[in-house]
Amino acid sequence: MHLVVFEGSLWTTFAPAAINRPAFWLMSGATTLLEKQIRYLNPSRLTLWVRPQLEAWTRAVIVPRLKVPTKINEPLDDEPAVISSSRALHFSRFETPDQECVIRDNGIIRIAYVKRPGLSPADAMERTPAWTSMLDLPEAPQQGRIAAFLWDLINWNEESLVADSLAMPDTQHTLPTGAYHVVDELNVWADAEVRIAPGVVIDASRGPVMLDRGATIGANAFIEGPCYIGEYSQIMPLTTIRAGTTIGPGCKVGGTVANSIFMGFISKQFEGYVGDSYLGRWITLGSGSNTANTKATYGEVSVQIGSSSHQTGRRVMGVMMGDHTKTSICTRFAPGAYVGYCSMLVGAGLTPRFVPSFSFWTDTGISKLIPAKGSEIARRVHDRRDRQWTDLDEQVHNDAVIQAAECEK
Repeated sequence: MHLVVFEGSLWTTFAPAAINRPAFWLMSGATTLLEKQIRYLNPSRLTLWVRPQLEAWTRAVIVPRLKVPTKINEPLDDEPAVISSSRALHFSRFETPDQECVIRDNGIIRIAYVKRPGLSPADAMERTPAWTSMLDLPEAPQQGRIAAFLWDLINWNEESLVADSLAMPDTQHTLPTGAYHVVDELNVWADAEVRIAPGVVIDASRGPVMLDRGATIGANAFIEGPCYIGEYSQIMPLTTIRAGTTIGPGCKVGGTVANSIFMGFISKQFEGYVGDSYLGRWITLGSGSNTANTKATYGEVSVQIGSSSHQTGRRVMGVMMGDHTKTSICTRFAPGAYVGYCSMLVGAGLTPRFVPSFSFWTDTGISKLIPAKGSEIARRVHDRRDRQWTDLDEQVHNDAVIQAAECEK
């Protein structure tokens, strides 16, 4: 079966995390949205329709990690294809239809099964008549879900973690010996290279705990499932990781994290609380940085993105933060705060509810951060982690100026 995963014009609703990556490469549970689509649809071939600015990056970074033959931004050929939104989230096996049909979501194509040679990424992005005509196809039974905004991935993260735990390798790795305590050990998956210090408590009674290759858990930390600790991430001593949390690869995490997604390479080594939040990669949170996730009125939390205000349907909501953003010590976030790509927050008061990408916020207000300065900082951070900041990273970083403006207008 040929699977086509398209971004389309609604990738902007996944800002700020999708400003510098395809929307399907966001994490949910222990894997990305794309990896879930591949798992549950089981295609024999794959085509990815991405923004032109991300084509080279997708080809260089994502395609080598996939085990399915993959092409980028090529139109449909004579073979029938399942066309699926990059914002689709699956928890079970997809049943391929036997005739042309569509699954709609508020007038938007979520998934379609068609044979339409020549249909292209531009049709999806610009919603041409060739694209919108698929809305007239017979309606297929609902399968999977569509995430309208980034916070939907927070809403469903516990379910996603449980689903991903069932796809872990069948071999139950033996936990390393040590002076720590485990509740419901059969619900814990730990790679052979995991290291657990004395005094740690791992509680998998509510859901699975997944500890990936090279992860280290510091002394007297508390880990509650369902959760995932990614490759070579370090959980500092006395840290609390609560249910519904995803910690991606290469993170250093201290304090308390609850029901949140850290995509990777985040430095939050010291005290501070992050709850009900979605953070990109290469973020640094200064000691004592905290998210408030509940309004004093206990009302519904809204999120301000540019000139638009969005109701989240949640009474508990933390911060959404883009890649390469840095905060000073004791930074405080209001419920539903939005902080864009590559910003610096050093003010002493409560941060604004909306901080655009490439911003420098102090007690006197928000000023622009020069993109070249941002890439200079990113290069230093990569060097400290023995990573390389490539020409392709630089190109995506520079393109992020335009991409962010499209999301945050």
